[in-house]
Amino acid sequence: MRVGVGYDVHPLREGRALIIGGVRIQHPTGLDGQSDADVLTHAVIDSVLGAAGLGDIGAHFPPDDARYRGASSLDLLAEATRVVATAGYRVVNVDSTVVAQEPRLGPHLGEMTRNIARGLGLDFGAVSVKATSPEGIGALGAGEGIAAHAVALIDEA
Repeated sequence: MRVGVGYDVHPLREGRALIIGGVRIQHPTGLDGQSDADVLTHAVIDSVLGAAGLGDIGAHFPPDDARYRGASSLDLLAEATRVVATAGYRVVNVDSTVVAQEPRLGPHLGEMTRNIARGLGLDFGAVSVKATSPEGIGALGAGEGIAAHAVALIDEA
């Protein structure tokens, strides 16, 4: 068994859709990035790839590669899961936390969990998505961005 940790953060910007865990959330700003900038899914991708010793999201989906401009991070997660399987591993479970001052994410956590589980090929119960507030501290607390942490457990297939 192997464990990997993932982290991602993106700034908020007007004119972008806010997508977290594959869920489009009504908000006046969205996360800025090359793909859909889904911090939760990016953190999960990094945790899974890292557990397998396969680098990070940028190594597999370079931010300067035009193929990934506006890409769905859930599609990238499915591809990362295939890469990990090709390397001889299977994902056992993932635990994750989104850090956002706003919007409140509680009503969306179930759908986020389902999306991440589907992308990993796991049952709903093998994925945990939580949310917390930075309580007004720092750039995240000022509402300048959103971050996510994830931990993945993998095993030999």
